[in-house]
Parts: sequence; structure tokens; C-alpha cells
Amino acid sequence: MLNKVVDSLAAAVQGVPDGAVIMIGGFGISGVPTELVCALLDQGARELTIVNNNAGNGKYGLSQLIEAGRVRRMVCSFARNSNPKIPNAEAFAEWYRAGKIELECVPQGTMAERMRAAGSGLGPFFTPTSYGTTLAAGKETRVIDGVGYVLENPLRGDFAFVKARAADPWGNLMFRNAERNFGPVMCMAAKTAVAQVDEIVSLGDFVPENVMLPGIFVQRVVKVQVTQGAPS
Repeated sequence: MLNKVVDSLAAAVQGVPDGAVIMIGGFGISGVPTELVCALLDQGARELTIVNNNAGNGKYGLSQLIEAGRVRRMVCSFARNSNPKIPNAEAFAEWYRAGKIELECVPQGTMAERMRAAGSGLGPFFTPTSYGTTLAAGKETRVIDGVGYVLENPLRGDFAFVKARAADPWGNLMFRNAERNFGPVMCMAAKTAVAQVDEIVSLGDFVPENVMLPGIFVQRVVKVQVTQGAPS
């Protein structure tokens, strides 16, 4: 029987190479796979490109990865930490000002659509978002029926780390409310999608309508027990 469940966080992040493109789910502090990112910190991969909505999600996880000098490039919509008032929160800003990390700022909807295009096997697409702004510099533009458009390329990842409420052994995922955010399109756009979940259910326990991402897009699942008061 196909079983995608691994027994540890270390096994979940095994094989991430230096220079990899890592997509990390989360919107603010909702649905952030903090434990997977901390496991990546222990794993040791360097020179990473990180795709995330924010440039950090609190004190733990991505902020630590940036502070440790392991991120070469950020692709994000909000180039700030989701909680800038806590220690280590502005690691990205410090590294960016020092010229130690690159930034590609992408409008939120455009980032989601670029990942969806990659996961759907599509090519570049035109969007009116960012037309006439500095974000369109160096990109092909066209005016169609009087509307200006910018050509955007699909955004692909080597790995995607996401957080879900539950999974079955085949990798079918169910998300909790806003924790869903970028998770599905990130898993579709990545070569290897890894989901940390609160619960693993038996095959057949999911009502089909509750499967929010089919297991065909998920390669690894790990159950994470988060204790009360732990970072999320």
C-alpha cells in the first residue's frame, strides 16, 4: 500500500539540497509549518530561495533561517515579518540593507497565480497587476483593448512545506479554515511537497468533499505534536 507518512521531521526534510527553491505556506501566522522550517534549520541546507507571503513569521522558523544566513533570496509579497516587534523579527530587513539577501517582491494574487500556472502545466500569462509600476521593470508588457498587461512566468519550487489539519496515508489533505491559504498551489507547483499535520486518519475516513488537496500532489506527510504554548 502506498504510504507517504514519515516518522520524523528529519525524515520529512531529508534531501533538501543547497540552492533549493523552498515554498513555505502561511499567511501571517496562520498555517505556517514552523516545525518543518526548524527541521530544515537543523538539516543544514544553504543558499536557499524562499517563497513565502512574508519575510518571516514571528520569532521562530523562517526568521531563524534568515538570521542563520541560510537564505540567499526571498520571493514574497510582504517584505516584513508578520510580527516585527519581537526579537529576531527583522532579520530579513537587516540582511537586505546589508546586501546579503536578494528580494523579489511579487503582488499576492500574482504570486498565487504564478504557482497555480506552474502546478497546472501552463506557461507565462498576462496580468494587469503592477502594470506601469517599478515591479514591471524588465518584463514584457502589452496593451490589449486599452488595458495594460505584464507578462509573468510560472513559479516552481523544488520543495513545498505546508501545514494541514489532517491527512490520510495517501497524502490527501484537509486544511483548517484560513490555514489553507497558499498550501494547495504550493504543493502543486513543487517537485516534492511535504505536509506537517495535526492528525493522520485512516483511509476512507475523509468525506470526499473534505479533501482539499488530493494526495497526488503530496509526497511526504509527518504528524507534528505541538504542545500548548509552543510557537506556531
